[in-house]
Amino acid sequence: MDAVRVALLREVLAGTEWIQSTRRFAGSLRASVAAHDGGLLLVGSAAYEPWHLAAHLDDEAAWSGLPELSPTLVRHRVPGGAPAHLSVGLGRLEAAGRGATLLVVTPEQPGAGLLERVHDARRNGATVLALDGGDRDLHALAHDALAAPAGDDDRTEDLDLDIVQHLVSAAAGENGLPAPLTGSPRRRFRDRLARLADGLTAPPPPRW
Repeated sequence: MDAVRVALLREVLAGTEWIQSTRRFAGSLRASVAAHDGGLLLVGSAAYEPWHLAAHLDDEAAWSGLPELSPTLVRHRVPGGAPAHLSVGLGRLEAAGRGATLLVVTPEQPGAGLLERVHDARRNGATVLALDGGDRDLHALAHDALAAPAGDDDRTEDLDLDIVQHLVSAAAGENGLPAPLTGSPRRRFRDRLARLADGLTAPPPPRW
């Protein structure tokens, strides 16, 4: 997705609930990870791995001065030879307890196995957030949830879960304080815009 399309989409969304909704959800995410020290766990379904959101949150954590926004990506299948930060399996959810924030991101039904692990994490004290297509069972477990629109409104027909993730991650970073940078404010602003544009159009960083 190019940055021009994102800018135009935000203009269209200015008359809808989505700018406010994504900022509200981002506020819940930021508040949860800031208030606890258990870390942020990010997990998708067996068929959907939210590595793109992981990369964006990692960038936002660095820029905003909120290192707690940097997530641990939990994977259903860990391929052989994967680096350490990409080798965290579902067993990590069993250790999620009080202080941890678990963000579940999937456009499809999460599946009974994942729901059971999410239920156990919540019962053990973890804060559960859901960013998805509107699964009732997942939302029943979540402390806060945001579902991508169904696309039955002309203004939101192009607003899918991927775009919602961009809006949420950007808003989560905006709620923080920028990390110290050198150079003029104008230069820093231009650098920020350039980084966001590159992030929307480029493949994920090598780290992910």
